[in-house]
Amino acid sequence: MKHEIIIAGFGGQGVLSMGKILAYSGLMENREVTWMPSYGPEQRGGTANVTVIVSDERISSPILNEYDIAIILNQPSMDRFESKIKRDGILIYDGYGIRKAITRSDIRVYRIDAMDAAAELNMQKTFNMIVLGGLLKAVPVVRFESVVSGLKKTLPERHFHLIPANEAAIRKGMEIIRREN
Repeated sequence: MKHEIIIAGFGGQGVLSMGKILAYSGLMENREVTWMPSYGPEQRGGTANVTVIVSDERISSPILNEYDIAIILNQPSMDRFESKIKRDGILIYDGYGIRKAITRSDIRVYRIDAMDAAAELNMQKTFNMIVLGGLLKAVPVVRFESVVSGLKKTLPERHFHLIPANEAAIRKGMEIIRREN
């Protein structure tokens, strides 16, 4: 099984770290993985995206023109990547940053109101983990336990005390994601 994923939004939303955690999670499962970040010089507040491929077989190239799964966290990213989702692919989006209706009818669409949930729980810094939980529910790319191991690999040790909050955020995302079509 191979999953070609793009995660896109504004810098500061945890896009790159979400991709990194997903990639490490794949490594924990002895899968083939690529992680390719892309962001502008402004980083925080500018656009950012990361391509992650998790596969049971060798990956020939990390460069993709189309994606199986797109996680979109703002309107500029939706405008750029909605058309690049493969037919029968999956779009997961946060409703907070999207102003225009989804135009595709040949893909599965999931909405996750992660920004609202993060604010409601006063856990704004775990927004990206809520979104990651939604992905795991919609498409179990990796196991929950692998994500926890991935967190331990990517977080500095001084932030290990945040792992339980991140686990709770992932579980919240798994609860609140909804398929729209």
